[in-house]
Amino acid sequence: MTLLDLLATHPLDLRDIIALACLFAAWLGIGWFTERPPATRPSVSVLMKRFRREWLRHFVSREPRIFDGNILASLREGTAFFASACMIATGGLLALIGNGERLRNIASGLELAPAADTEWELRLLVTMFFVVNAFLKFVWAHRLFGYCAVIMAAVPNDPDHPDAMERAMQAADLNITAARSFNAGLRSVYFALGSLGWLMGAWTLLVGTAIVLWVTWRREFASTSRQVILRSLPPPALSGPVALRTPEQRHPQP
Repeated sequence: MTLLDLLATHPLDLRDIIALACLFAAWLGIGWFTERPPATRPSVSVLMKRFRREWLRHFVSREPRIFDGNILASLREGTAFFASACMIATGGLLALIGNGERLRNIASGLELAPAADTEWELRLLVTMFFVVNAFLKFVWAHRLFGYCAVIMAAVPNDPDHPDAMERAMQAADLNITAARSFNAGLRSVYFALGSLGWLMGAWTLLVGTAIVLWVTWRREFASTSRQVILRSLPPPALSGPVALRTPEQRHPQP
C-alpha cells in the first residue's frame, strides 16, 4: 500500500494537517534562520565558520600537522556514529511499520488514539522521513570531511608557497559545508524525536514541535556556548550591542 492509498483510506482531519504543517514549517524555518541569521545576532553555526577558517589559516604554518589530522578524524568519527545510529533507527521503524499486529498491541496497551494499522504506518513514516534525511546529511558530511582531508594533504609544507593559503581556504570552505550538512542532520534528528508526539495525537505533536523548536533556537542563539564563542572574537568583528559588552558580561557563569 502506497502513501497515497493510506491517505485515501484514512484521510487526515484538520488538526492533524495543521500539526503536520507546523512541524515541517518549524523544521524548514529554523534551518533557514540558523544559516541566515540577522547580522546583529549570528548563530553558533555561523560564528563557528570564522574559527574553521582560522583553524585552516594556522594549519598552513603548523608543524607537524598531525594535530590537525586528529581533529578532522574526530569530526569524521562523529558523522559516522550518527549515520550508523540513523541507519539502525530506520531499520527499527521499518520493522514497526511492517508489523501491524505489534502496533495494534502497543496502541491498546498505551490507550493511544489511532486504531487502524494504516494510521500508525502514516505517523511512523513522518518520523522515518526525518531519520532518513538525517542519515543522508550525515553521510554527505562524512564524505565532505573526507574531501577536506584530501585538500589539507595537498597544502604545501612551505607557508610561503603561493598555493598554500589558497588551498587551505579551499579546505576551510569544504569544512564549513560539511559542518552545515552535519548540523542539518542533527536538526532532523531533533525533529524526528518531536514527530513521535503524533503517535499520541495532533496536540501532542504541536507540543513536541514547540519544544524541539525552542531547544534548537536556544542552542544556536541563547546558549552559554554561544557567549563563550563571542567572548573570543575581537570587537571590530561584532556589531551593535555585542560590541558594547562589558568585561563582566563576557564571562558567563557555567
